[in-house]
Amino acid sequence: MSDSSSSTITIDAPLDAVTHALFDLEKYPEWSTSIKSVEAIARDDQGRIIKVKMVIDAGMMKDRVILDYDWSGAPGKLSFTLDDADLLTGMDGAYTIKSLDEDSTSITYELTVSLSMPIPAMMRQKAEKSTIDHALAQLKASLEA
Repeated sequence: MSDSSSSTITIDAPLDAVTHALFDLEKYPEWSTSIKSVEAIARDDQGRIIKVKMVIDAGMMKDRVILDYDWSGAPGKLSFTLDDADLLTGMDGAYTIKSLDEDSTSITYELTVSLSMPIPAMMRQKAEKSTIDHALAQLKASLEA
């Protein structure tokens, strides 16, 4: 992803617990205050969501988005791209998940957002970084509770 923002965090939880939380898209509102609702639109033959409608409220980024999920890199990577939105014109992201040992897991979250209105790159990247850091902190808190 070009010009993306990213952060990495270590979670004191085994790889299976982390991937279970990240791959269960419909439960995101249970641990992420930025995701207000999730509705599965389409699933693959393994039952994984490949198209989802989400209502997000992440500070400057408030929108209803439809995202397409790419499971081809799972379980090490889960990617998504924007299909449609009310305000955003682009939203690409990926979680890269790596076991550090049997009790800890590293997650890198990359995100690139494009808006329909002109926003200075520095402000956009600050909002992306804030969104990423907030999401990773909330995931960590929910898994380490």
